[in-house]
Amino acid sequence: MQFRRQSKDQEGINLTPLIDVVFLLLIFFMVTTTFTKESHLKLNLPEAAGPKADNPPSTIEVLINADGSYAVDGRALINKKLTTLKSALSEVSAGEYNRPLIITADATAEHQAVVRAMDAAGQLGFVHLSITTRQPDEQ
Repeated sequence: MQFRRQSKDQEGINLTPLIDVVFLLLIFFMVTTTFTKESHLKLNLPEAAGPKADNPPSTIEVLINADGSYAVDGRALINKKLTTLKSALSEVSAGEYNRPLIITADATAEHQAVVRAMDAAGQLGFVHLSITTRQPDEQ
């Protein structure tokens, strides 16, 4: 007897096992995934209790113009040197370096001018320093 196998010519790849594996992976990832909920924190911030300061220290303001020139408390300085700025700050502060110092720079002023003012304040020992900007004057 002669047994013959009937061969079927398969013209493509059987995708059924591949689809089964993909569905199993999909189910696996869906089951193992944890979904996080956004949580909102409630903060109870401390509040200060006590008397307010009777006489807050007056502030010193350094203005930096667009060209890099300085003015300390409304008085323009004669040049842009660090020593001139330091002497003007020490004269206005009268040795009270714990007073707040505000550096207000024009929006188009060079960064070097702001750094020079910060350096002068740091060398003199100012500890309360604020930096602000202002928009250039419209013409």
